Amino acid sequence: MFYPYYYLFYLVFYLFYLEKIKKMAFGIISVHLHRLPMKCDPTLIVERDDDVYPPSDDSFLLIGSLDVRRGERVLEIGCGSGIVSMHCALNGCIVTCGDISRKAVALTKRNLELNSLSATVAETDLYSDIQGRFDTIIFNLPYLPVKEEGDLALAWSGGEDGLGPLPGLISGARDHLLPGGRLVIVVSSLMDQDALGSLLSGYETRVLSELPLFFEKLSVLEIIL
Repeated sequence: MFYPYYYLFYLVFYLFYLEKIKKMAFGIISVHLHRLPMKCDPTLIVERDDDVYPPSDDSFLLIGSLDVRRGERVLEIGCGSGIVSMHCALNGCIVTCGDISRKAVALTKRNLELNSLSATVAETDLYSDIQGRFDTIIFNLPYLPVKEEGDLALAWSGGEDGLGPLPGLISGARDHLLPGGRLVIVVSSLMDQDALGSLLSGYETRVLSELPLFFEKLSVLEIIL
């Protein structure tokens, strides 16, 4: 009687993993570890620019990880096409967003207008041209451990350790957060994990969601300062 049950267990296990791998291949499996009320709205109009990072897997993972309330003051750094900020505005947030790329700023403004949504948009290097304080600061970081140049490469090139502007984002956050405020960022398993752990030590952090891919695992982290 042992062998039939053994093979049945093996078959169920194999079919489960086969389905999981199929989903991973299309980048649609996400392990959620927190309540995720925000949903991606496919009806939004999102124009693109060849020199601006387009909405991608990490963008949609971030959107689906955000638990925001109406009236929440949100700052997004590195807004790119504006897809994340638009979803925040759509959910009733008071949104400020910015990007170091002038083309990204122009594209975000255009996409907000096309969708009749409102946000303050600034050309900024992290907080350099940001005014006010916020409940939540969001950044889909350039997290790949590479050094590349060019407008578009700024969206993914995080230097040798993949941390990119994260140290500056954290060090300047308290000057721009309201009491009880938080950072929400996207990180990758390709980043230098020792360096990331050292940077985040001493802060309360929580994994909001994860997305396993063939070559990396993306995670959305909430950092309480």
